[in-house]
Amino acid sequence: MTLRVGVFGAGGRMGSTVCRAIDGDPALELVAAVDPHHAGLDMRQVTGCDRPFQVSADGQAFLDAKVDVVIDFTHLEAARTNLLWLAEHGINAVTGTTGFSDADLQSFRDQFTNSNCVIAPNFAIGAVLMMRFAELAAPFFETGEIIELHHDAKIDAPSGTAMLTAERMAEASAEWAADPTTTEILAGARGGKGPADIRVHSLRLRGMVAHQEVLLGTTGQTLTLRHDSYDRDSFMPGVLLATKAVADRPGVTIGLDSLLDL
Repeated sequence: MTLRVGVFGAGGRMGSTVCRAIDGDPALELVAAVDPHHAGLDMRQVTGCDRPFQVSADGQAFLDAKVDVVIDFTHLEAARTNLLWLAEHGINAVTGTTGFSDADLQSFRDQFTNSNCVIAPNFAIGAVLMMRFAELAAPFFETGEIIELHHDAKIDAPSGTAMLTAERMAEASAEWAADPTTTEILAGARGGKGPADIRVHSLRLRGMVAHQEVLLGTTGQTLTLRHDSYDRDSFMPGVLLATKAVADRPGVTIGLDSLLDL
């Protein structure tokens, strides 16, 4: 039986890529798409998918189409509202939106009782592995920093992936050498302090998609872990994995790790 899928933010760059990925998977059926900025337009015009319906203005389209799961790739404020609406209507949710606060996550846990939700800061399987490798390496190094590089349309910094990487490194080791810097010639030159004071640096450049380096150092050696997403299609295997798995993951699941048995 195919899963009936809807997409919030279908007209965005990620949303339209998600729609095409769903359309190309025989186990999934794209049955509804919502994007207020493209409401009333034909799906082919907006996403390139040859689907017999128009983009809708609100979530009623998901109810009318009897969706099994909805994928959200919008911005923080919209996603917060969208997820609570999906929980209220008992619809499974998958989102790649980042920036949720601890209070947001607790609210989602409280509300997703009749359906489930997967929240992943990064759907690229290589990025998930990079975070796991950084976590494993952290206890063997005294210094570590993170550099994340994204396209120039990304409005938040640092990225959710960078923050989650720092959190996992900090949880894996409490012994990090102090920053030797006593004078910053240019304010912010040393980046921002993340968990355990691990420095995080954010770059925004045209031509990039999503990239991250984790650099770890100890006496006489360094270890560099790097992941590069050159195209938004790199996120689709993870999105499809979560879409198919969410119904079997009670409540709220953070990240793809458990879906990959990491």
